[in-house]
Amino acid sequence: MSIDTRVSNDVKLRVLGGAVVLIAVITYLRFCGNVALPPRRDAPPPPPADTRLATQSKSSANPAVYRTFLEKDAAIANVRVPTVEEMSRKLNYRSDEARHVLEVGMPAIDLAGLRLKVEHANDSLVLRVDNRTGADVAYLVTTQPAPKFRDCNSARSLPFDALVIAKDSSEVRTECTWHDNISLVVTKVETLELAPLSAYYIHLLPPLLLGVDDRVARGHRWTGETCSAVISQSVRAGLAKGEIGWRDLADFFARHRCQTYLFPSNYRAFKSDNERPIPYVDSGN
Repeated sequence: MSIDTRVSNDVKLRVLGGAVVLIAVITYLRFCGNVALPPRRDAPPPPPADTRLATQSKSSANPAVYRTFLEKDAAIANVRVPTVEEMSRKLNYRSDEARHVLEVGMPAIDLAGLRLKVEHANDSLVLRVDNRTGADVAYLVTTQPAPKFRDCNSARSLPFDALVIAKDSSEVRTECTWHDNISLVVTKVETLELAPLSAYYIHLLPPLLLGVDDRVARGHRWTGETCSAVISQSVRAGLAKGEIGWRDLADFFARHRCQTYLFPSNYRAFKSDNERPIPYVDSGN
């Protein structure tokens, strides 16, 4: 027998032996049990929403990226594209923190550029808010029916814009179900004048993020995109302590799209033009 023949026979025997072993293993697994596999490792949980948005904010801190967002968002809102310099200007702010009691039949009062008047409409007490500033404004009117009634949330809410009142326009919002001798106590009014793109940016926010009371915000209507109410724990703490206010939040989001930029805990409203560079991103946030 030649050497080539012996090698060929040896290979055939090894292949045949391997096949026999393989058949034996398959037969065992089929009739005698299962192979114990290592436990599957679950995918790590995604990072918290505020962490993800903070990371996204930092990655979008480049002024060129910010200008691209201005162009994109202005096209969506169908408004003129503002310059970065325009977006860096101080916004005209008004406030009134005196306590005012409004009753049906009383004349309207002017506070922080808004004219307020309470009315009895069907089965509800409503507040009419007229914009007298000559510009679009973000606004917050903090109220409380008096005396306090537990059924205010059961009142049928009129649809209205809880965040922005357009120039020379009005909004009517439901305050409570109607009761004899009911009045409305106004404790604070704040307004911030807005350019067209800034008004669009404010509209993207949920009213809760800007401190609009749930009793009132139930009637808020906005047909476009809305961001989630994502803020960091440090910002929550600042709001609770009164270190961060409505003006700071509205001022920031009038300049920054909420889909990309997280409110920094050290941000405060501009008191002068070009007070700090934008986009403003807190590196420690």
